[in-house]
Amino acid sequence: MGDYPRLLLTRWDQGGGKLPELKVFGPPPLKQITQQFFGIDGAFASDLRARTKDDCSLDLYRARGGVGDRKPPAPEIRELSPSDVVKEGEWEVRIAPVNHFTPYLTCYAYRLSSGGQSFVYSGDTGPNDALVELADNCDVLVHMCHYLSGTAPSPGFARSCTSHLDLARMAHEARAKTLVLTHITEQIDRPGVRERMTSEMAQIFKGDIVFGEDLLEVPAIEIKAGKLD
Repeated sequence: MGDYPRLLLTRWDQGGGKLPELKVFGPPPLKQITQQFFGIDGAFASDLRARTKDDCSLDLYRARGGVGDRKPPAPEIRELSPSDVVKEGEWEVRIAPVNHFTPYLTCYAYRLSSGGQSFVYSGDTGPNDALVELADNCDVLVHMCHYLSGTAPSPGFARSCTSHLDLARMAHEARAKTLVLTHITEQIDRPGVRERMTSEMAQIFKGDIVFGEDLLEVPAIEIKAGKLD
């Protein structure tokens, strides 16, 4: 949840009152968390009072195109259950429950479909049949690859996080076209280890395997080698 308040507050502050309220979808207790962040007695209450009442802040709000009184953020919150489908315009999102710190957290994976293509994001999770079903025949599966198989410090760890060989089996069962490895740890992110790990995964999963990194762009089509210039 660390990025949630930053995203909402920055969007609201820089938007100058011209952007619609942010629509936020997620598992419970999303409404409670939002209220505790942004409610009248929430963690950011003092900051929001200053930004909506002080002349300096109001001057900046008007300089950014704001008109009239400055209202505090009021995001539109929808808590989802595993059977829910979210549709907006030409896209839809379906969800599946995943295993991470259960029963203390409710966690979901998401499948975004649009224009005949699909993108699945696992979130943090251990091996999960519901996620395999959600990702069936997807174009891109972005999935947690947290540690090398056989090195989990406890059974609980293995239930909450996915190892490289477990992930390869899940991607194979899901018939994903491209697998993007994320949530990489220092155990894996070393020269030689990266290559050996992806080679072992490729013995199980025959689609494209991409080692995720910041600002990476992944096509939702088959990845092919380019021309040798």
